[in-house]
Amino acid sequence: MLKGLDHLEEWLITLLMGAATLIIFLAVLHRYASGVPLLYPYLSRLDSSWAQELCIFLFVWMAKFGAAYGVRTGIHVGVDLLVRKLAPSYQRQIILLGLGCGIVFTAVVGSLGAYMVWKIGHTQQTSADLEMPMWIVYLCIPLGSYLMSFRFFQVGHTFWQTGRLPHYDPLAVASKPMQLPTPDGANPQESPQ
Repeated sequence: MLKGLDHLEEWLITLLMGAATLIIFLAVLHRYASGVPLLYPYLSRLDSSWAQELCIFLFVWMAKFGAAYGVRTGIHVGVDLLVRKLAPSYQRQIILLGLGCGIVFTAVVGSLGAYMVWKIGHTQQTSADLEMPMWIVYLCIPLGSYLMSFRFFQVGHTFWQTGRLPHYDPLAVASKPMQLPTPDGANPQESPQ
């Protein structure tokens, strides 16, 4: 089940980032192509004023879920200079305290966000360009914060059992050699049978 949540999180982030990039590209293309006299009569009928607002919403959603992904994979920057100077038993306690604070903080933000969404949901407030109900826009706060709280719990549980924290190594991706298939389509790393 956790693998499914991991994949859903990754696909959601990818989809939000890809959609925002595509919308921005099309809006910029529309803006510059509208300056071409031959295309202006056709493109002037298209309204792309909503694109900027939608991209802002997509990036906010992506950032909230991306923060949870960062906790799970260890991408977030951490200042652990003082923690590393402590004895191993104190290091363990401080790390667990920090993860516990992360759980509490993100759960509080999620709860306050859920309250805000509930309050806004009982109004008729909509966004300026898309006229989308604002509770949908703000729904990313409780969803992303609760997911982040769960990820802190997950990391804390794993650390409690194994003593290991997730660690992101940017060189691990770059150090893998590229494997190109041979002209006959076979993978050169596979042994012939």
